[in-house]
Amino acid sequence: MKNLLTAAAVAAAIALGGTSAQAEGDLHIFIWGDYTSPQAIKKFEETYKVKVTMDNYDSNDQMLAKVKAGGSGYDIVVPSSYVVPSMISDGLLAKTEPGQMSNAKYLRPEFVHVYWDDGHHYSVPWQWGTTALTVNTDLYKGPHDSWSLIFNPPDELKGKINVVPEMVDVMNATSFYLGLPVCSDNKEDLKKISDTLINAKQYWRTMDYGVIEKMVSKDVTVTMNWNGSSFRARLQVPAITYVYPKEGLASWMDNVVVLKDAPNLENAKLFQNFIMEPEVAAMLSTFARYDNGIQSADFMPADMKTAPEIVPPAGFKANFVPACSQAVMEIYGKIWNKLLK
Repeated sequence: MKNLLTAAAVAAAIALGGTSAQAEGDLHIFIWGDYTSPQAIKKFEETYKVKVTMDNYDSNDQMLAKVKAGGSGYDIVVPSSYVVPSMISDGLLAKTEPGQMSNAKYLRPEFVHVYWDDGHHYSVPWQWGTTALTVNTDLYKGPHDSWSLIFNPPDELKGKINVVPEMVDVMNATSFYLGLPVCSDNKEDLKKISDTLINAKQYWRTMDYGVIEKMVSKDVTVTMNWNGSSFRARLQVPAITYVYPKEGLASWMDNVVVLKDAPNLENAKLFQNFIMEPEVAAMLSTFARYDNGIQSADFMPADMKTAPEIVPPAGFKANFVPACSQAVMEIYGKIWNKLLK
């Protein structure tokens, strides 16, 4: 006869530091596409006898729309850092206290007290990185140290540019390029952002999330990009280079959170604890090629310890940009809708 733990026993095992608890049932994850190590998921399924199903989204907005509609059926979603506070205040998340779970001891100290969830009452780090530019230096030999490559490009790049259709990333990048405060509510600043974007769009070939495919196929020469996907593209085309723009750039962290109406709450908690294991965190990073918030260096592949996409230039300081005010976000939305027309 199987010795099956009740939901309460599973929760108690986590709180007390147990790692051998057996569960059964399902876990439904809603996550960014092409971002999850199959090896890590297989290990979780085999360890806890839980069947994991995953659906993918392209943007925080797409995820939020699904969650806010209610009855999504998902247990776990993976919002970016600036999204977590609003999900907490809107009552969308379960307070699972991952900061008190047995594997919380492996959190990197610099990621314990974070603005989006100080002490980790709701969230566990998944991956973190930066948003900047990727350039194929075989196809473009000119200077490549500035956001001007997409906002005021040289003639040889016009029509060869991709920009990811992620509103906040684009607005942050434009602010950095113009030397404006991020999330500025100044009307003149917002007009400059709008004018810059509307003018720059004529030079863009596409606005698409498929950054790896577009760079590897040489469909575009430069793209706004995330450091991990730039790394993965470089592994296929060595001339692909990740650029840290001189004007500045934003850092971000994606986080595993549990929805308030999660059908499989205890299995979701098990998953949060599971991904704080250093070996598992390294599996996730090895697949997606981003750094993580766990003390996993001993398990990381050698190429990630020296990769320029992961190890930034001297003097670089992570800049985790907080969420903008609701008023600014509403104006951003109007600018964005105008840009997409």
